[in-house]
Amino acid sequence: MAKPSVLVTFDSMKNPNSGYFSFGKGLGDALIRENRERFELEYYMFKNTTYFFDNKVDIMYLNRLHNLFFPARNKFDVVHFTDQTCRLRPYKVNAKRIMTIHDINNIHLKYKSKRKLDNHIHKLRKFISWCDRVVTISKFVGDDILHFIPEAKDKLRVIHNGADKLVVPNNHTPVYLPKTPFLFTIGLLSVQKGFHLIPPLLSGNDFELVISGIETPHKAKIIEVAEKFGCADRVTITGPISDDDKAWYYKHCNAFVFPSIAEGFGLPVIEAMYFGKPVFLSKFTSLPEIGGDVAYYFDTFDPERMQEVFKSGMEDYIANNREANIIKHAEKFSWDKTAAQYLQLYEECLNG
Repeated sequence: MAKPSVLVTFDSMKNPNSGYFSFGKGLGDALIRENRERFELEYYMFKNTTYFFDNKVDIMYLNRLHNLFFPARNKFDVVHFTDQTCRLRPYKVNAKRIMTIHDINNIHLKYKSKRKLDNHIHKLRKFISWCDRVVTISKFVGDDILHFIPEAKDKLRVIHNGADKLVVPNNHTPVYLPKTPFLFTIGLLSVQKGFHLIPPLLSGNDFELVISGIETPHKAKIIEVAEKFGCADRVTITGPISDDDKAWYYKHCNAFVFPSIAEGFGLPVIEAMYFGKPVFLSKFTSLPEIGGDVAYYFDTFDPERMQEVFKSGMEDYIANNREANIIKHAEKFSWDKTAAQYLQLYEECLNG
């Protein structure tokens, strides 16, 4: 008897410095490991993607004509759209359809127009209507979906992302080598990531701050704040970095700081926790759900209050030896566990 066939779309893995790339690589590798001959897996990807899963799975290349005619319309038993962009439209396939929604963060950003938000929700509602199951990567995102699209209730499932336990190669030196103890953060240099809120934490100490990620015009605001607080000479913005550099910064930083106001999950939080580091997060969107009771939270972005939270958190971390508990929390999030839940969901869809 032929194995059921499953197409998994990883067509958002174009940029190796993006969250979608990390998600796709982590989940795609884990699906291959955990599949154990249950399904005939095939992945849907751009030709110019930099990672193709070590040739362990068949690849179908995205073609822009596929939304006019998809020749494999009847080939698969299940199609899993792993993010809500759905370049291959769900109605173009004759199969059980699953869509993973990473966030609808635009609703939490006050500078987004109502017209754009309404259009975004309308498009998402249509995609959901075409799918048999909908997965969100956190309960927070699930609650957002149900608030705006309550008819999704009977389709909805929460499956947390996994995270990689990164390893630092022997004798590795990062692109920038801090001269003193340092704080680290990583992500797109956008307003919602809140990196411009971090420089005040350098007041009254000798810490450096290393910020890595794709640069945007918001970089100027980060530098402006650093100059205001007299610490611009201790703030380094590296731009995008390699996985080895990222692992090095996680391992050697004194703390990871992530005051984002719009996160569907917050993968770097768990990556830092795997190294047992204290993490300082905003209290907004999904971060309290992911950080749990082992993270420290900024309940306001007032610089003095953030300094108080940081100082007391660092004192607590050192005095109470929190490293082991933080690592234990991180171990709840593994890509193998995530993949096992998706594979189970594929079976559930096929069994009606």
